[in-house]
Amino acid sequence: MTNDKKLIRLALEEDIGAGDVTTDALIEPDRVSTAVIFAKESLVLAGLRVAQEVFTTLDPAMSFDTAFQDGDRVETGDEILTAYGKLRALLTGERTALNFLQRLSGIATLTRQYVDRVAGSNVRLTDTRKTTPGWRRLEKYAVKIGGGHNHRFGLYDGILIKDNHIVACGGISEAVARVRNNRAQLLRIEVEVSDLNQVKEALENGVDVIMLDNMDLSDIKKAVRLVAGRASVEVSGGVVLDTLAEVADTGVDIISIGALTHSARAVDISMRVVVS
Repeated sequence: MTNDKKLIRLALEEDIGAGDVTTDALIEPDRVSTAVIFAKESLVLAGLRVAQEVFTTLDPAMSFDTAFQDGDRVETGDEILTAYGKLRALLTGERTALNFLQRLSGIATLTRQYVDRVAGSNVRLTDTRKTTPGWRRLEKYAVKIGGGHNHRFGLYDGILIKDNHIVACGGISEAVARVRNNRAQLLRIEVEVSDLNQVKEALENGVDVIMLDNMDLSDIKKAVRLVAGRASVEVSGGVVLDTLAEVADTGVDIISIGALTHSARAVDISMRVVVS
């Protein structure tokens, strides 16, 4: 939670600046009240703890009540969270709390849609590094809440030789050789390929995972037959909900989808204050 607190404080500082001039002018410092956060559409909930932390950052005595937890399906009109504390904190923290909750629930909701499309298959749906700067841990958390899996978290915890690495080294064979001479031995080697000749070269070099980048369905099927279990096969690029099941049926092991984080729509969640 330490990194999340840093992000929450940064978000609050961005919004509040020198002070919430409207709320501070209207509301007495010690006035307390209740606020209810509720869903305005069907969604998969993610970020509940983060929303609560926004309010407790402003009022450490804030208390909460909820019947939900992250991962739950929430329907239109459901009351997600009730908060009781200083009214200034509730009003000042409202937008920041909702921003976190709407964004993360949007990612979880979209991920669940993708996961449901391949229910019963053995394929793993993963995210990518196409995340909002500073939000990666939270956004990847939301993917998991939606039922997906995380690809490598950053550049430090997984070897992925991409097209520009291959160009810089003069080919897959040279790139793999350099990695083997310098890598941490426990890390798997993954190589991004764009055609069947590169699939063969990757296989000849004994890599652990072959990522098929933006290949059409026919070539994906050929690549799976060519690999024949000698490496894990990942598909990346161009996969949408309407084509997901067809790609999964080719027998690939992993489908990585950047859209889970970079194109998820923020869901509609609102807050109302109950005057007391």
